[in-house]
Amino acid sequence: MTAQPPLRRHVLVIGGGASGVLMAYHLLRAAPDARVTLIERSPRIGIGLAYATEDPDHLLNTRVINMSALPEDPEHFLRWLWQGNRAVSGASFVSRATYGRYLESLLAPWAAGPRLRLVQAEAVRLTEVPAGRVTLTLDDGQTLIADHAILATGHPRPEAVHGLQADVTRVPLDPDLPVAILGTGLSMVDQVTTLLKAGHRGTIFALSRRGLLPRVHGPGVPLATSLGEVPLGAPASVLLHWLRRQVRRAEIAGGSWRDAIDGVRPHVQGIWNALPGPERARALRHAAAWWEVHRHRMPPETAAGLAVAQARGQLRILRGAFDRVEPHKRGVWLHYRPHRKTGTTALNLAAVIDCRGVRRDPEIGASPLLRHLLDDGLAQIDPLRLGLVTDRSGRIVTPAGETSHVLQAIGPAARAALWEITAIPDIRTQTARIATELSGAPATR
Repeated sequence: MTAQPPLRRHVLVIGGGASGVLMAYHLLRAAPDARVTLIERSPRIGIGLAYATEDPDHLLNTRVINMSALPEDPEHFLRWLWQGNRAVSGASFVSRATYGRYLESLLAPWAAGPRLRLVQAEAVRLTEVPAGRVTLTLDDGQTLIADHAILATGHPRPEAVHGLQADVTRVPLDPDLPVAILGTGLSMVDQVTTLLKAGHRGTIFALSRRGLLPRVHGPGVPLATSLGEVPLGAPASVLLHWLRRQVRRAEIAGGSWRDAIDGVRPHVQGIWNALPGPERARALRHAAAWWEVHRHRMPPETAAGLAVAQARGQLRILRGAFDRVEPHKRGVWLHYRPHRKTGTTALNLAAVIDCRGVRRDPEIGASPLLRHLLDDGLAQIDPLRLGLVTDRSGRIVTPAGETSHVLQAIGPAARAALWEITAIPDIRTQTARIATELSGAPATR
């Protein structure tokens, strides 16, 4: 039996959603002399916001073959499903709840050993101490000292707005009355799917500024695209014209726009990194919404249900800007500003569900941990208000321009430097790379 190496390095992973679990998993695999403390305020790890649903009809928007925790082993998730007697293939779309259970299972081999500790608490304050270490204070009064801390805090949680509901399952609804959903992205798709499954017969309005729906997954092969073909550093308008040419290339070759998008996807972080600040802002303003609906697609079976509801006039997509909600004895009034029209329009509804997605500015309603990091001068928010300022390896950069060697951010918390770092294929690659880097770093004790 192989002896366990001495545990010389202690790493804190703050946040136990998908990013945090993948980070802990790769650290435990890559660094046998490391012990990991994973801090998560919820009783379950791995599920975060994305995989908390238990509705079996809320499907992943990515095929099974692309959801492995291991970049080098694309069938890892598929084999896990087979072990549970699931009759699926790599091309299948399974429920998000199933994927949450997969993430939970990743840390099981270390659950009873000395290398992994799970702490259910909220991180409150993080400070750097002499000798290149960190101290973390938790809301239950504990203080943890470690060699390295990794922020895996995920997306900023959406603000609760009075009069708006977070989920249709939490509201008693008359199935014949109209409802509205703010947002037309994948969260809206889930809510509409739930309503239709429950037999809702009333009109379902979905409102967003552009009225764009996620596109549908289909067959395809990524268009071979080298980094040298990409006009790195070009203005956003030039990049958009180039992408349209890529789509035409794919179509001439007998494929579709999906092939062009999937061929560009591995280079998105490099494209973002090469864009000057003003061009990043321009890309966010004019192109981001279009990119998102083509990049993050619906499973075909989910899209079919929505198409039927649209065809019969039950699901109506509205283009406009949300203004306010007002209570009414029969529900609520939703006031919105229709696109290219003056004034507001009001709809009398049974309920309004908020699916506008994650909060854009991470400083609004910041957690105690983030608030202290900013106030203590250990971190800063980028000018576009996407996330923490980091280098491309996730190392946090202070307002003084100093790059930390003991604090890193991963996943959505590192979006400012990478943009495309919210999907599992990107996060697994990032966390595996960081784990490899840390496995070779000298311990401080």
